Amino acid sequence: MSLLVPYEKMWDMPFGGSSDEKQAPHWSGNLIWGFLAFVFKICFRYKVEHRERIRAFSGKSGLVVVANHTSFLDVAFMYLVTRPGQWIRFMGRESLFGNANGLVGQILSRVGAFPIKRDSADRTAIKRATRMLKNGEIVGILPEGTRRGKGTKTPEIHSGAAFIAKMGHVPILPMTVRNAENVKRKGERLHFPKISIEYGNPILVEDFDFLPKEDRLDGCTWYAMRECFALSLRVPRGQVDMPALFPGGKDFTASFAEHPIPERTSEEVMAQIEAKKAAKAKAAKETAA
Repeated sequence: MSLLVPYEKMWDMPFGGSSDEKQAPHWSGNLIWGFLAFVFKICFRYKVEHRERIRAFSGKSGLVVVANHTSFLDVAFMYLVTRPGQWIRFMGRESLFGNANGLVGQILSRVGAFPIKRDSADRTAIKRATRMLKNGEIVGILPEGTRRGKGTKTPEIHSGAAFIAKMGHVPILPMTVRNAENVKRKGERLHFPKISIEYGNPILVEDFDFLPKEDRLDGCTWYAMRECFALSLRVPRGQVDMPALFPGGKDFTASFAEHPIPERTSEEVMAQIEAKKAAKAKAAKETAA
């Protein structure tokens, strides 16, 4: 019975995608999605802008989705708006999975999440994410690592999103969840603001090859995060003050002013991916002949 599947086993089972392996049980994830979607729609009247930008990859390619992190509800909304057409596999802090005698781990795993060790190069989590991407699944990452404005830690960008996208040979799709940080402000009662979610245009890791090798992954993730904040603030990317947002990090503003990154639609990126697949299949066929 799927009810008895250990949650650790689900970390390595596909949720959709193109794999022929046995799928993780979907019924519980669908129930959780249905309940949350109903409650959140009533409480927050949320709407989604440009969802077609993620739907263009459905059943065709893996994808890394990134977002800025302002609230504990960011992940919930990212999950809600991706379902039911697609699953999004989140990397979650390893310590979360053991909470409530494993109940939290059971819930998280049944919606597709898997653990990662914070502040370390977790090879197991990276291999899992890469396998998911090559299977045509979506992996969700919050490159800031922790909620902005919570605690005393200086905000920083972790380049893992670009590294995993590079390993999986997939694009990065920026998105944002607006107003979630206003649901619960310190010292105030619970609020129910109207939430909006927006997807940006996809980014290709190879477009950053003009940067020095040691800067490519950092530069790619930096650019993707700037796109997220541009969506969040509803301003052109050039108006996002990245040095103020990430005071301790490297500033790539001048690099991208001198070398603008090509802007492509999801349909254009998907056409490129399919063309590469067709060329690779043709070459393999000619080699076999």
